Amino acid sequence: MAGVCDHALSIHPTAVCESQHVGEGTRVWAFAHIMDGAEVGRACNIGDHVFIESGARIGDRVVIKNQAMIWDGVTIEDDVFIGPGVIFTNDRHPRSRLCAEARARYADRDRWLRATHVGRGASIGAGSIILCGLAVGRYASVGAGSLVTGDVAAHRLVVGRPARAAGWVCRCGVPLDDTLHCRECGRRLPVDDNPVCPAASE
Repeated sequence: MAGVCDHALSIHPTAVCESQHVGEGTRVWAFAHIMDGAEVGRACNIGDHVFIESGARIGDRVVIKNQAMIWDGVTIEDDVFIGPGVIFTNDRHPRSRLCAEARARYADRDRWLRATHVGRGASIGAGSIILCGLAVGRYASVGAGSLVTGDVAAHRLVVGRPARAAGWVCRCGVPLDDTLHCRECGRRLPVDDNPVCPAASE
């Protein structure tokens, strides 16, 4: 994308950026914290008070709005939008690591961590909670305030608590009509004869 990285990495003086893996052209705003071991791509925008934990991986041109929380085991592909106050999780059965009965489980990362994957171009609306061990497909949209408890198909729109299917969305983000046609950009979503999940590679 021409011109998308025409400025250097910019880190606000109040931000804490411990990672050595933050790409060219990314902007990190006030009071954000990117831990050592996190990876953030090129030309991203990391808003105020965002927290990105060690082990999280963020692609290129990702927008993460204020106060989002992204933990170890979360992978976010290129061109994703993460709204303000979005919370990811990574443990289905959390306990304090200081609890004697749970200490052995937390000594082995593979015993408790459940990875989450957000596909290219997806959008997660403000205040949503994404439970761990699931996938949000390419160009999917999660409505503001949703509680996502299962996988979200590519191009699928989900809303509610728990989140339920509410239609399909175009690459450009606009909901599609009953013929899967976008009134904004003119694209039509290709689906199988029995549409369950649109082609993720479209």
